[in-house]
Amino acid sequence: LLLPPMRADLGWSYFTAGAMNTVNAAGYLVGALLLPRVLQRVDARAVMLTGGAVAALLLALHGATRSDGLMFALRAGCGVASAASFVAGGVLAARLATQVPGRSGQVLGLYYGGVGLGIVLSAVVVPLAGGGQWASAWVALGALSLAATGLTARGTRALVAPPAAGAPRVGLALMPFAFGLLGYGMFGLGYIGYMTFIVTLLREQGLGSATVTAFYVLLGVAVVVSSFIWAGLLQRHKGGWPLALLNGLLTVATLLPVLSSHPVAVFLSGALFGGVFLSVVASTTALVRHNAEPAAWASGIAAFTIVFAAGQIAGPALVGLIADSAGGLQRALAWSAGALALGSVLASLQKPLQPRPLVR
Repeated sequence: LLLPPMRADLGWSYFTAGAMNTVNAAGYLVGALLLPRVLQRVDARAVMLTGGAVAALLLALHGATRSDGLMFALRAGCGVASAASFVAGGVLAARLATQVPGRSGQVLGLYYGGVGLGIVLSAVVVPLAGGGQWASAWVALGALSLAATGLTARGTRALVAPPAAGAPRVGLALMPFAFGLLGYGMFGLGYIGYMTFIVTLLREQGLGSATVTAFYVLLGVAVVVSSFIWAGLLQRHKGGWPLALLNGLLTVATLLPVLSSHPVAVFLSGALFGGVFLSVVASTTALVRHNAEPAAWASGIAAFTIVFAAGQIAGPALVGLIADSAGGLQRALAWSAGALALGSVLASLQKPLQPRPLVR
């Protein structure tokens, strides 16, 4: 939402704009690498809330600088804080899901689908707070994030995931999950191009502010609804089929605005993308839950987060570089769709695992 005015005001190329999300993803990778050890020592809820509060502060500080260097640093810091919040929250959701085994897929979907509320609120707040000024919109997003973190703290008092005293360190044997990890890595590589540049593409195609805002709201609503759509799929299938199917649907969603700028195609793309992309994240948490012991869930979720972050690191700058060449953003998003299609094929090769693999 803020990329078009920032590009115009700061004179960014597509590559520089994409690099802002690349350093964000690099910070996310650092956070994901640190999390398994942190969660061996600190309660997961405390990590989740601390990450949320730090991310909120850093978001607000985006509005206080016009320096590319400082902006890169803030984006990286947001990545570290986001990983802390997202991975620790995923561990809490996975443990909560064990209390309702018949609805575990819905519990995971609700957690990841909550991001959709943030997307909807952002679509509403950014135009109201920004008024054409991207700096004030960043401050508003920081305040909104801090409020959301406060509500999360209030509503999760009963959820704890303390490290088990004296418990041995348990990790996940990764080779049996190779195709799932590769498929998820391609998801990170492909989806981030869409999320980074789709609003810019729609602007370039001549769609007005009201249409773009409606598109983003629809995408966010679809994220929330997705938790109910895919819960049964995540519950029933223990292999890579959910990840393969969802990557395939994302391929279609990414191609639609490349092939047509008609509002019907655009809104269909937003609804399909929003209804799928965070359920991909939930599908990997479900894959770990189905195929690993509870003691290895934290390291398993972190491993999938790491390959996801690696894809995100390469994706934005690479898509931006392609967009700066002949063919522009349409060619770049077509490339993103190709990455998602490859991820679908790789994930389809992931089979359920018996017995569950552990490394001690």
